Formats: sequence, structure tokens, C-alpha cells
Amino acid sequence: MPKEMLLRAKMHQLNISNEDANLCNIWKYVNNSVLIFSPEVNLKFSANLIYHIYMQVVFTGGRTQPGTTKPDEGERHPYSIIDCEPTREVILPSVIYIQKILRRRPFLIKNLENVMRRFLQSLELFEENERKKLAIFTALAFSQKLSGLPPETVFQPLLKDNLVSKGIVLSFITDFFKVYLVDNSLDDLISILKRGKMEENLLEFFPSAKRSAEGFSEHFAKEGLIPLVEYNEKKIFEVKLKEMKSALTTQIAEEADISEVIDTVKQRVKDAKLPDIEIVRILWDVLMDAVQWSGKNQQQNANSALRQVKTWAQLLNTFCTNGKLELELVYKVQMQCYEDAKLMKLFPEIVRSLYDQDVLAEDTILHWFRKGTNPKGRYASLIHKLYQAT
Repeated sequence: MPKEMLLRAKMHQLNISNEDANLCNIWKYVNNSVLIFSPEVNLKFSANLIYHIYMQVVFTGGRTQPGTTKPDEGERHPYSIIDCEPTREVILPSVIYIQKILRRRPFLIKNLENVMRRFLQSLELFEENERKKLAIFTALAFSQKLSGLPPETVFQPLLKDNLVSKGIVLSFITDFFKVYLVDNSLDDLISILKRGKMEENLLEFFPSAKRSAEGFSEHFAKEGLIPLVEYNEKKIFEVKLKEMKSALTTQIAEEADISEVIDTVKQRVKDAKLPDIEIVRILWDVLMDAVQWSGKNQQQNANSALRQVKTWAQLLNTFCTNGKLELELVYKVQMQCYEDAKLMKLFPEIVRSLYDQDVLAEDTILHWFRKGTNPKGRYASLIHKLYQAT
């Protein structure tokens, strides 16, 4: 059977139409390559071979070895991702084209996944410009929700020590982030990183010499990815707060000496550079979380809360060092009493106790009363109670 007739028979069997010029051209190229090197193979075997090398041709214009193309297989296809310009505008049509292919032939999804994994594991064998094209393609593939590229397929192969140590992975992932964030939000990017199990491990993309929070911020700030820098700094901050809260919870549960707890807080503040306002908030949360609350007995709840305030007043007093921090503590107590049913009526008594223990100054309470709350609200009688006690 003549070569052209055999090609038409294959395309008819595979239900490939002529409406997509690129599709037909690549199919012709792949089929011609197969026919040249195996003219006697049967139709079924030839079709399987076509599927095996199809995505390779789309990416590189011919059959590939890891990071290379095979030079001994004759003329290469003139259009491929590796040979085009390294811009998102030029590469986007290729992504959309592959998307059409996968809709027609879903079984090619696995082929795409395998090809991408091979390329990513062999990034060092590509030229820098070619790696950038692969990064752009990968970002656009996620942006277009291309089937066949689950996040773990992309991120996990990148974590080879030799690729990371040479900075190849960092360069690739930086290009990926920059292109992806053109059309997508930071939340979308974080979602992909979570699915790829990399949200908590972004520093693994960095060479060991640059693997630090400072190195992360410096690199991505320089690349103009400020939202990513801010996200990472916020996440680190939250981790430090969580660690501090955990340490304090343990100490308070074990009824550690107040001086020991104070030293722990001071050391954590020094090491993590935590703001004073956050310290005040954490201290109050930890103290109230340690109280054994009664489900229905409001008087028992009141006694427990006031006893906790009295016991740990020195701790609160140590870190409420000015009017601003004292006011923050009042707001914190107010919000908790407003949101927690069992504390709903305890706000005046708690503030009174904090005042009696010299944690809150009179001027602070007056400022809160005049500017921080409505005088007609549920706590309007608090000031009168405080004045009556003095």
C-alpha cells in the first residue's frame, strides 16, 4: 500500500479530521517518521508507536532522549514548543492546541504526563532559553487547566539535588510563578502548590546556600513577586505565633513559675521578632484556654476567669507596658466576652480585676469608654463601678 494511502487509513481509523492544520501536519510528520523506519509494521502497532512519540514531537519537533533530540531520524517538524519564541503569547496557542488533542484522544494524557516528567528531570540538559519555554508552557498549562498535568507531576521531579544545587530549579520555578500570576491570583497559585505538596516546602526549590527566609524574600522581591514574598512572611509569622502559643500553653498547664514563663516569652520575642500587640493577644488567649470552664454555672465561670487573671496578672503586666498595649488587652477581652456565651456577662468583672491588679490604668479604661465603645452599650455602667471601688 502506498505511504500516503496508509497514512490516510490510519487517520481515518483514529478519527482525525483535517480541520486543524497543526494537528494534521504533526500527525503526518509522526506517521512519515514511523513509515520510514518501519514500513512493514502493521497498522495497529504503528498507531501505538505514533501515540508514544506524539507529545515528544509537539514539544521538540522529533523523538527525544532525556534532554536531547535524536539527530539521526531525518528532518524535524518545523514547529515545536522548544523552537518557538520564549513568550507566553507565542506558546499559548500550543497549550490550547494540546488541550484540543487531549479532548479528542484522552489516552494521550498519560503520554503528556510522562514526557513532562522526563523533561523536568532532565532540565540541566536543556539550554537556559529552552528551560524558560518549558516553564512558560507549564504555567500556561495550569492556567488553562490542561488535563494530564497534576501538580505533583511538575513539582516533585524538580526536587533532584543536582538540579536544585545548580539553581536550575529556582530559575524554572521563578519563570513559572511570574507567568502563572499574570492571569491568576496568588490564591490560585497557593492552591496548586498545596495539591503538589509544596506549599510548606517552597525553600526546597532553593540551593542550600540560599535556603532561608531572608533568601526567599530577597530573591522573589527582586523578581517583582511581592505578593508571594508577603504571603511567605505572613506564613512564617503565623508559624512562630503558633509555636509560641504551644510553648506557653504547656508551661501554664504545668503551672510553671511566672518568672520562667516571662523568660520564655521574652526569648521568643527576641528570636522571632514578634510585635508587642501580638504578644498581648496570645497571652490572653493562652490564659483563657487554660481555664476549666463550666457548661452552665456562670458563677463558677466567673470565679475561674477572675482567679486566672489574678494568678497571672504579673505576666500580663510585664508585657502591657504602655497605654496602647493596655487598650489592646481591653479590646481583646471585650471581643472574647462578646463572642463567647459563657463569658458574655463577665466583661466588667474581668476589666475590674485587671484594674485592681494594676494591669490596666484608669486612663486606659477612660479612653476605651470614651472612644472605644458606645456609652449607651451593655458596658456603660463599668466606669461607674470602677469609680465606686476607688
